[in-house]
Amino acid sequence: MASQTVENYLKALYNLGDDKGEVNISELSAHLGVSKPTAHSMVKNLFDEGLVHYQKYKPLKLTDKGEKVGALVIRKHRLTEMYLVDKMGFGWDEVHDIAEQIEHINSPLFFDRMDELMDFPQFDPHGSPIPDKDGNVIKNEYLALNQCQVGDVVQLKTLSHSSKDFLNFLDKHDISLGQIMEIISVEVFDKSVIVSYDKHPNELLSQKVCERLLVLKI
Repeated sequence: MASQTVENYLKALYNLGDDKGEVNISELSAHLGVSKPTAHSMVKNLFDEGLVHYQKYKPLKLTDKGEKVGALVIRKHRLTEMYLVDKMGFGWDEVHDIAEQIEHINSPLFFDRMDELMDFPQFDPHGSPIPDKDGNVIKNEYLALNQCQVGDVVQLKTLSHSSKDFLNFLDKHDISLGQIMEIISVEVFDKSVIVSYDKHPNELLSQKVCERLLVLKI
């Protein structure tokens, strides 16, 4: 059984991986809030367990075994978040810290039952795909909102970041998953975007916000 620390490292490597699945040690240590020597020591242990590919001065990459373990930790986290919202009435900004604790429970039956009670959801409350029992994940190609053109009509499908502050910002602006928006204008200077949706005919969204809103053209 993987320890909580091992699971946290594998989950971080899974989430931080670039298009090639590679992560540098500095990025990993910063994400986990540990020193580079501490992260380096743990990575060596993961390498010894066959969970990560490791060579000096080269990026880290999960092995197939490590990727599956990381995906299954994420599965537990996202199922928990969805259960808390869908069955217990929590807000999408309230569930992360609770899921961080529950994701380390070592009981596949517990999470399978949770999955069944929700009729096997494919996405969590923030639009992120929930891995299946084998660690497989649905992959979709979405655009960041500021990659769209004037006149495009889009639907918000997922978020690239789901910090509590960002979710609170979206709530204040009445933006939720499934929201349909029309691109009214794109500011050349700072890449901010004006969109129209529901009772917001001219809502200005900064580049930082737009980069985190992943949409599908409709």
